[in-house]
Amino acid sequence: MRSLYSFGASKEMSLAVSGTGHRPEMLRRKTLGNNARFLLLASVLAMPFAVFWMVNGQELPFIVSAIGLGIAMATMALHGNRHYEEAAAGQVFGVLALGLVMTIADPRLVDAGLATALMGPVHASLLARPPLRKLSWFMLAGVLLIATITAAAGLGSFHIPENLLGAVSGVLFVVCAGMVAHTAHQIGAAFEVYDKAQVSAYRHLIEHVHDSVIRFSSDGEVLLASRSSEALFGCRRYELSGASLSERLHVLDRPIYLTAFADANKGGRSRVVEVRMRQDDPVGATRLPSYIWVEASFSPVLEDAPAEGGFEVVALFRDVTARKDNESAMREAQRVAEEASVAKSHFLATIGHELRTPLNAVVGFSEMMTSGIGGDLSPTHREYAGLIHQGARHLLEVVRMLLDMSKLEAGKFELQTEPFAPADIIQPCLQMVEASARQRGIRIVADIAPKLPPLVADERACRQILLNLLSNAIKFSHDGGTVTVSLKRQGQCLNLSVIDTGIGMAPEAISRLGEAFFQAHDGLARRYEGTGLGLSIVKGLVELHEGTLRALSEIGAGTTVTVLLPVNGPAIKVEETAAVMPLHREPAASLNSSWHDEKRKAQ
Repeated sequence: MRSLYSFGASKEMSLAVSGTGHRPEMLRRKTLGNNARFLLLASVLAMPFAVFWMVNGQELPFIVSAIGLGIAMATMALHGNRHYEEAAAGQVFGVLALGLVMTIADPRLVDAGLATALMGPVHASLLARPPLRKLSWFMLAGVLLIATITAAAGLGSFHIPENLLGAVSGVLFVVCAGMVAHTAHQIGAAFEVYDKAQVSAYRHLIEHVHDSVIRFSSDGEVLLASRSSEALFGCRRYELSGASLSERLHVLDRPIYLTAFADANKGGRSRVVEVRMRQDDPVGATRLPSYIWVEASFSPVLEDAPAEGGFEVVALFRDVTARKDNESAMREAQRVAEEASVAKSHFLATIGHELRTPLNAVVGFSEMMTSGIGGDLSPTHREYAGLIHQGARHLLEVVRMLLDMSKLEAGKFELQTEPFAPADIIQPCLQMVEASARQRGIRIVADIAPKLPPLVADERACRQILLNLLSNAIKFSHDGGTVTVSLKRQGQCLNLSVIDTGIGMAPEAISRLGEAFFQAHDGLARRYEGTGLGLSIVKGLVELHEGTLRALSEIGAGTTVTVLLPVNGPAIKVEETAAVMPLHREPAASLNSSWHDEKRKAQ
């Protein structure tokens, strides 16, 4: 049975009765007060007749009127003092008490007193809280038990004429039933207003929501279209009825739209698709329709059983043209960037090959001149030839780095892996950088662990990794400093570290380590020459070996660059290297998600 408490149970406490502004609880309190006044009026009107019958020796009408008058006054006092729960309990218990008196007075089992007592639980179910509702039914059971005992004994507590008993019972039942009917009427009015308020709220929401809301019947007919549909499609909402909406679909997007609608209509599944739909010119200035991207979200109405044709469907249409344009612009920008990167790599490869041949000639002939093969030179000419030789070798090294970098970026650098002793590459690399270290008084120390396992890798690439690390360490070391090369096994990897006591790097420079052409000491006033490709090549070669590059540095305290290479090559074989519990997990390299290159535009 409906109760005013059903509003509060649903937590929708903002119900407003039109024109009054009362809430459900206020309506309940008002009903309690009206019931008390109604019972008081009935008791006052019946009191003269009750006194008359009491003078004539019939005290039952006076007892009933006195009980009713007491209940009315008590509940009015409780209501006035804002004890609303007690007032409701007083009315329920009062109705039960009046029914009990009439049941005792009438020796029959089924009488008007029992019907009056039945009004107590009914009244409680309309106005009271659940505990009082349950208690009222238990009390009704007690009244029924007393009525059964009285009927079985065949006795009544009052000797009253049959016509007077019937009149008192009838009037009492009418009064109690009228009070319950008034309460039910108030509840019915409250629910009617509540339903209207809900409908009005939903209609207001649908009419003012930014997205277009369209409701379809089970056979696909448009039942409702929101006001925002006019702005989205550029037409009046009544023009969307019939087949008008489906005709607005782009011909290439109709299959996906109809499939999504069928999934919601027949299968009862929610679907979201993006389609192109025609948007008319609402002003009519150009009369040229355009296509916009629309996100269509279909939701089946699953509250009721599906009709013969399927479920009703509520669809939300949202204009996502701006987002699709941004996505298209992003794809175009990515395509342009990729083409620029390919063009850059192709240019570097081409210019590198074109420069290598003349530079080799410059290096060769300058070396011949300094060695005296072409004849004796004066000291000045010999110095010039040495400078030419030194500059040409530097340019040749830069060209080699550019070629290696272009191969790495293009994915053309192929590794030739084979097992070799990792300690064998240390000494040749130290000899290659020994001259530059000796010029600045830098001491190079090798710390090689004994009994190292063979390393499966590209030996030439490993030499290049070590040479670039040594060159950087010497370049950024102080005169008279020390560079240490460390080689040891670390789990399933080989640890190659180059440690210097040079100028160090800031944390923000370490985070960018390995970027092409990045130099920690940049600008026109930088002291150290170079292209910024050395560590970038090292990083690329290490990643080709599926290894790891790490750097620890502090400004003024030196730098430690560590390379971890898998012992068994890029594909690590655990059964050969043994399982080792990892103590440090390197963060996975982030992958740049790419959008599809296909670009769809409505014509």
